Amino acid sequence: MRQHRQPWAELETPAVVVDLDVLDRNLRHTAELARQAGVKLRPHFKTHKSVWIAQEQMRYGACGITVAKLGEAEVLADAGIADFLVAFPIVGEAKLGRLARLMERANVIVSTDNVQVAQGLSDLGGSLGKVIKLYIDVNTGLNRCGKEPGEETAQLVQEIAKLPHVRVIGLMTHGGFAYGKKTPEQVREAARVEAEGLVRTKQLLAQSGIHIEEISVGSTPTSKYIADVEGVTEIRPGAYVFGDIAQLAIGVITPEECAMHVVATVVSTPRKGTVIVDAGSKTFSSDVSAHVPGYGTSRDFAGVYVEKLSEEHGNVHVPEGIEFEIGDQLVFLPNHCCTTTNLHNELQGVRENKVDRMIAVDARGKIR
Repeated sequence: MRQHRQPWAELETPAVVVDLDVLDRNLRHTAELARQAGVKLRPHFKTHKSVWIAQEQMRYGACGITVAKLGEAEVLADAGIADFLVAFPIVGEAKLGRLARLMERANVIVSTDNVQVAQGLSDLGGSLGKVIKLYIDVNTGLNRCGKEPGEETAQLVQEIAKLPHVRVIGLMTHGGFAYGKKTPEQVREAARVEAEGLVRTKQLLAQSGIHIEEISVGSTPTSKYIADVEGVTEIRPGAYVFGDIAQLAIGVITPEECAMHVVATVVSTPRKGTVIVDAGSKTFSSDVSAHVPGYGTSRDFAGVYVEKLSEEHGNVHVPEGIEFEIGDQLVFLPNHCCTTTNLHNELQGVRENKVDRMIAVDARGKIR
């Protein structure tokens, strides 16, 4: 009988493993891209939610950290990191109170695309005797938050600039629409579109006497082409740290840049063409990809992928000519690394097929 395939024999599955050498290369590479382009790096915390990785990003030259929610910023502030962009509208008295407390121990920039939200921030600034710094969110193609670039956003900024206790210091956007592209050339064009809309808006505002200091763009795919665009002062990639199918499928990374994998064990071989592993929807992200089938793609076997998820079970598609046995460990690249991280309390940091350190997901579940 053949030996079971167990690349991490000592590892109890299901588990999410992170190759620490690949992670380190990814952190250094993106930091160097930013340095060479002369832009600031303010990476997004939501991908890894790990204080240790954020500290590594700062060590490699990040100017600060982008967070999605105040809870993430509070975790980082507790760990001594104190420069944040909260890239999410702050709405409601409870959150404004938390923002006030956070501002006592950190440099905080807040984002919005709405005069009413900005008014709440201005009122808070007035009560604190402070001026709150704002980035205005602009829609450059994702069709999420933000008004259109150009005159529409310029008019919004002009209205917000009238408020007494806020100061608009930047325009920001998230080029997540780049994930829908099919080739690196299309992603490069998306990066140009992303930047051009903000720069054009900045120029319009300059004509009305409003100076915009920062042009901040997001998205890991478009960050790869920061050297090819003009006018940007800051990038906010997140998923670059781990890599996933979403990036690999559009050609902006190679398999060698994929640091995160899900390791699962075959626990049942019920029928031809299918095996069952011990990883379901509580292990894998349920996000799907337009580019590949299923929820996770085998690192080692072509055509093997997780085609169906139950809570604790994963149905794995196995093509002709490949066989697995009970106890085999299968290693999968997840579709979306950010949502995979948030399912787990800890990630297994590995080197040369040995667990080297545990990576705590310190801000797991910080959705407020």
